[in-house]
Amino acid sequence: MASAATPTGVRVRFCPSPTGNPHVGLVRTALFNWAFARHHQGTLVFRIEDTDAARDSEESYAQLLDSMRWLGLDWDEGPEVGGPYAPYRQSQRMEIYADVARRLKEAGHAYDCYCTNEELEERRAEARAAGRPSGYDGKCRTLSDEQVAAYRAEGRTPIVRFRMPDEPITFTDLVRGELTFTPENVPDYGIVRANGAPLYTLVNPVDDALMRITHVLRGEDLLSSTPRQIALYHALTELGVADGVPAFGHLPYVMGEGNKKLSKRDPESSLSLYRERGFLPEGLLNYLSLLGWSYSADQDVFSLAEMVAAFDIADVNANPARFDLRKAEAINADHIRRMEPKAFAEACAPWLRAPYAPWAPEAFDEAAWQAIAPHAQTRLTVLSDITANVDFLFLDTPVEDEASWAKAMKEGSRELLRTAREKLAGADWSAPEPLKEAVLAAGEEHGLKLGKAQAPVRVAVTGRTIGLPLFESLQVLGRERTLARIDAALEKLGG
Repeated sequence: MASAATPTGVRVRFCPSPTGNPHVGLVRTALFNWAFARHHQGTLVFRIEDTDAARDSEESYAQLLDSMRWLGLDWDEGPEVGGPYAPYRQSQRMEIYADVARRLKEAGHAYDCYCTNEELEERRAEARAAGRPSGYDGKCRTLSDEQVAAYRAEGRTPIVRFRMPDEPITFTDLVRGELTFTPENVPDYGIVRANGAPLYTLVNPVDDALMRITHVLRGEDLLSSTPRQIALYHALTELGVADGVPAFGHLPYVMGEGNKKLSKRDPESSLSLYRERGFLPEGLLNYLSLLGWSYSADQDVFSLAEMVAAFDIADVNANPARFDLRKAEAINADHIRRMEPKAFAEACAPWLRAPYAPWAPEAFDEAAWQAIAPHAQTRLTVLSDITANVDFLFLDTPVEDEASWAKAMKEGSRELLRTAREKLAGADWSAPEPLKEAVLAAGEEHGLKLGKAQAPVRVAVTGRTIGLPLFESLQVLGRERTLARIDAALEKLGG
């Protein structure tokens, strides 16, 4: 196999497996690779590791591409883009892996291993009992032709193992500094299954070598495989498949509740959850970038362009980072405030219609929405919050929230509402301020400050104790509908 021409510049890769919905840890890895590539005017290769037919699915593959597009993390080579090292799906590269495995065996870098799982486990147990490392003990490293023939006569089908060197492997991790792994802790490992299917331990480094990847930025959970891959890279370089060993940087764990590593099974890890709630891609990526990296000591909110300009892998912290949903929401809220008003109004559109909206499609009033949108933009944490904040405009009657009713409708609320209705009926509705003055005056007549006076009005009109700025909301709703809702509340209170 001839090696491809070596490209210049930084080349990194994002290579997920299409199994299930993408999770935030995976997105953080994609983001750091993307930012690193963009900072260095390099190349981001998007590669799909789909050699596990039992777990991979086309649905998950489509979700991966859709998620990357939604996030705005564009790639320079890969699916839908192509590139000089296509194909970029491992399931379409099987002949390449088989050829490399054959050449590794011929050169003495790999060998057939006939040990059964039962034999391996028995020897591991003995090693553990004796206090020795329990990895593979090299039994099949130097089998004679007679031993091989005997195993084959028994019907055994071998796996292929890579032969690790007998000296320590040292490398400088871009995040963690210099690391050394001793031979007894990195035994020979399998690269091809007994059925001929290549394992991740082979296909990942082979693709990185052939695609001329210069930097491998990945999760800390893969750190233990790095010395094995470095040894394999040296062998691939000898064969002319690789041009040397890439630089490695292992990103810190993302921790969830109870200081446990966030896993795919944790609900808060699913990217789809944040899309459905209405996180902005920019807001979510801003927060995820802070899981192990920081823009500056006094600034947590920044754009992707600002991140790209500042991103340095040397600044990534090796310590685990804890996922904090409240902080993620707060940062997303800041990004909502930064949006252009027109862009904000358009971004809310999915949550203003079925299946999210509880009102009939014909009840939606575009003019009312455009009037209230600027006030909503200052209050939302996520875009899906918009539905409950504006439903009072498009429903015939406000939602019935008994908790809000009980909280706002105290003794004296009926009298306060009567006075407020009278003053609102005679107020100027061309601006919010006269409406505020009307409710303030009603409160003063009953010995109440504005905060106490407006609570019954808000619940009568919107159904909730919390919502958008009240007097701007009343103006958009209009005099007739506002007074009708106060009348309905008075009737419920006994007239």
